[in-house]
Amino acid sequence: MDLNLRDKVAVVTGGTVGIGLAVAQGLAAEGVNLVLVGRDKERADDAAVRVAQEFDIIATAIAADVATAEGCDAVIYGTKQAFGGADILINNAGTGSNETIAEADDAKWQYYWDLHVMAAVRLARGLVPTMKTRGGGVVLHNASICAVQPLWYEPIYNTTKAALMMFSKNLANEVVGDNIRVNTVNPGLVLTPDWIKTAKQIAGEDGWEAHLQEVANEAGGMKRFASPEELANFFVFMCSDKASYSTGSTYFVDGGWLQTV
Repeated sequence: MDLNLRDKVAVVTGGTVGIGLAVAQGLAAEGVNLVLVGRDKERADDAAVRVAQEFDIIATAIAADVATAEGCDAVIYGTKQAFGGADILINNAGTGSNETIAEADDAKWQYYWDLHVMAAVRLARGLVPTMKTRGGGVVLHNASICAVQPLWYEPIYNTTKAALMMFSKNLANEVVGDNIRVNTVNPGLVLTPDWIKTAKQIAGEDGWEAHLQEVANEAGGMKRFASPEELANFFVFMCSDKASYSTGSTYFVDGGWLQTV
């Protein structure tokens, strides 16, 4: 199936590992040129070279921390310098938290607000105008099932992801007349390097797989983790013309974990 994405330009934050890298590879397989954003310059450069060579596309790496205004400015400037703008923006950078409301200080709340919400705000302000000049575009926000079904141990993550989902809806309303579609994806359990690292810390080298299976069993539904590639397939579809009537919505890709309708 031709998704009509060839020669588009996509910015993927957190694009050098895990879900972000899988999304970038999925887009590259459709002929999309890439701006891969990550904090680690060496890893970003390596990912850009590998993806460009594997899929015969153009890939640029930008080492930046999008939790800062300066980092977002670097992404916006670098994208304009390399490609003149973007057709697709994947706001994927993020990480889980672990705290109680009573114990978490202001600085932790502010960091997650900047990473999950303000990065999306700042990048939209800088890159959506370039989409308008290019005739339209797509913005996708990688939030979480926790935005509506919170886990008890990460109230900051839950709250900021819920705010990201609301920002996405508001942005969609503002740009719907400019042929720009904006949506949110709320994943469930996805087998990223972070999950594996944490599982090994908890259960050791011999027990981490069994530990993750226990997590999946508790979640219910399909009782397994998705691969990053499974989630990436949905992102790629949502970037394409095949999803041309979808905007302002939130989609759950969670294997049946969500307990509400």
